[in-house]
Amino acid sequence: MSRPSVSPLLQLNVAMVFVGTSGVLGRFVPVPAPVAIWWRASIAAALLIAFCLFKGYSFKLRNNKQTKTILLSAVLMTAHWITYFYALKLSSVAIGMLAIFTYPAMTTLLEPLVLKKPFVPRHLLLGVLVIYGVYLLAPSFDLADGATLGLALGLLSALIYALRNLTVKKEIADVQGSVVMVYQTVIASIILLPIWWLFEAVPTAEAMPYLLGLGLLTTAIGHTLFLACFRFFSVSTVSLLSCIQPIYGILLGVIFFEEIPEWSAVGGGALILAAVAIESVAVGRKVS
Repeated sequence: MSRPSVSPLLQLNVAMVFVGTSGVLGRFVPVPAPVAIWWRASIAAALLIAFCLFKGYSFKLRNNKQTKTILLSAVLMTAHWITYFYALKLSSVAIGMLAIFTYPAMTTLLEPLVLKKPFVPRHLLLGVLVIYGVYLLAPSFDLADGATLGLALGLLSALIYALRNLTVKKEIADVQGSVVMVYQTVIASIILLPIWWLFEAVPTAEAMPYLLGLGLLTTAIGHTLFLACFRFFSVSTVSLLSCIQPIYGILLGVIFFEEIPEWSAVGGGALILAAVAIESVAVGRKVS
């Protein structure tokens, strides 16, 4: 694993800013969730293919094991997107956000088992701190009216996301992030092709700017930069540091919608920032 430096830390933060645009862009996109996911994946695939061809990146994989890993990670990513969207639909943004950000704690438990790495107690403690911080960020938390199913789907989505990240790290961390995302978005588009028979999949002119933003900013740029970070950090470290994403999402909400967070949200953000700062300092010490 390459040694981390200031540049990878900055890259991860930039990635989280772009990934955090999903909240702003996805909030008002006037299409069903599966349709939004298909267009998001298809637009990102087209843009990434053009970028990889321009840069001269090779799409060739080393062996059949990498090919199978790419396929598995793409299926997991698609399942993560679908379960997360439906978790939000069945519950609320607050419950969905709390559920999905259990994935750092899940990752700290799974990484030693999947990647045969030593368990780091600090990571689990910081994961719990992040979960509580996200809980405080949530404007309300109510499991009434069937939202329990939404919470369960959100937890399932978090588990799938953790497994996808570990899968990428284990076998294909040496493949260009843009190339990995090409495969993943193309496969996701193929998996979701049935939406053309199940929904009205042709977007309106009103929906296109949001879908283009999700494809370009959130997926093509954000997720590509995020994948590239696995070259420099452990999966647990990337998961913990990426938990700054909801804070960037809240800041974007303040800028674009003038949504001022409550004091409890400020407290939750402070806890998340503390966890990120502790892990950043720990990572920095390994370099010096």
